[in-house]
Amino acid sequence: MCSDTAPAERYEEEEEVEAVVRDFESCDLRAARFDHRLHLTVAFWYLARLSDAQAHERMRASLRRYLEHHGGDPQLYNETITLFWLKRVRRLMSSLRVPHTVADAANEVIEHGGGARLVFAYYSRELVMSEAARTSWVEPDLQPLDF
Repeated sequence: MCSDTAPAERYEEEEEVEAVVRDFESCDLRAARFDHRLHLTVAFWYLARLSDAQAHERMRASLRRYLEHHGGDPQLYNETITLFWLKRVRRLMSSLRVPHTVADAANEVIEHGGGARLVFAYYSRELVMSEAARTSWVEPDLQPLDF
């Protein structure tokens, strides 16, 4: 069962990263606790173990299941935002220093990933919150992706 306690500010062990993913996928992680840092943790974990397409599908399915379980509005899922962050995390992962542990890699991705509002440097609120962006990938309207 889920401990539902936040890991230390930095991960020390791979098991801490894995526990976040396990608690998210089982929906044991309280919605109020599933912040940007934990979103990046899950994205990192998926991309470290799956192809980009598989990570995308798993993230989509897991986020939808998580939203439904916690009574969230299904309209909150946004395909463009999900893909934006997967692309961002993949780029960060490709620039990681080696050798590194899973915990160190996750910490580096989180440290350099940017805040949750980074998406608004690339997208206007109107575009990223549109029906088109919620249901499929749309290109940014403020500046092209640089990652």
